[in-house]
Amino acid sequence: MSLPAALSERTLDRLLTATGLSSSAHVELTSPMSPAPVGALRVFRPPMPAHADDARPAKAVTVSLVVPAIGLDSHMIFAFTRPGSAVPHFTLDSVASADYHAMHLDLIPRVELATHLAYLDAVHLPLTPLLEAAWEIDGVSPAAVGPRQRAMMSPWMLVCRATEDAFEKLGPTVDAYFDHWLSLVGGGVPAVDDTDLAARDAVNRANLFSPDVDPVWHQVTRLLGADQTDRIRWELLS
Repeated sequence: MSLPAALSERTLDRLLTATGLSSSAHVELTSPMSPAPVGALRVFRPPMPAHADDARPAKAVTVSLVVPAIGLDSHMIFAFTRPGSAVPHFTLDSVASADYHAMHLDLIPRVELATHLAYLDAVHLPLTPLLEAAWEIDGVSPAAVGPRQRAMMSPWMLVCRATEDAFEKLGPTVDAYFDHWLSLVGGGVPAVDDTDLAARDAVNRANLFSPDVDPVWHQVTRLLGADQTDRIRWELLS
């Protein structure tokens, strides 16, 4: 198993153990580039319905794409909290290509950080030393992500390229981000009374997963076709 696959599966195992989410869908992904399936879309949900304001995740979505012929080994996890919750979403994207490894790690805010300082201080400020230490790892460098796309995420997003050795050393950073997220899921975040959380989240996710914002969707469509790509985006948006 590759380093990105191992990191993703280990994090997913921790997520399912901590939250009680269980598998509700498993879809093999196919491509004209390969006679065998090139990956899988998996969806995990709570075993029983919960209250709308429950801070626990409403669902988790994973997408794995492995195509040796083009040097692709990509594994994405999104854990979405409920529409009425201010607890951030958790995301990890771990990738290996022919030339480098890459990572995208973040706690996606549910409110505008600039106008909710107490929220920022509770949710994201504790990540500062972790982010700073990650950038100090030899072999870690910034990924080419533009400011428009960054605006959908948080300033504490770790989006980077890494050597194989550096990628392995980022494992504790992923664990620490995840541990902090779990503490917010269990302990809550400062109350937010001036934001329609569900409406804001719907707009932010529509932008975050828009092909107009993130060009990776065009590459996914070329690999999987429009129908499978639309199914993945639908799971991420709903």
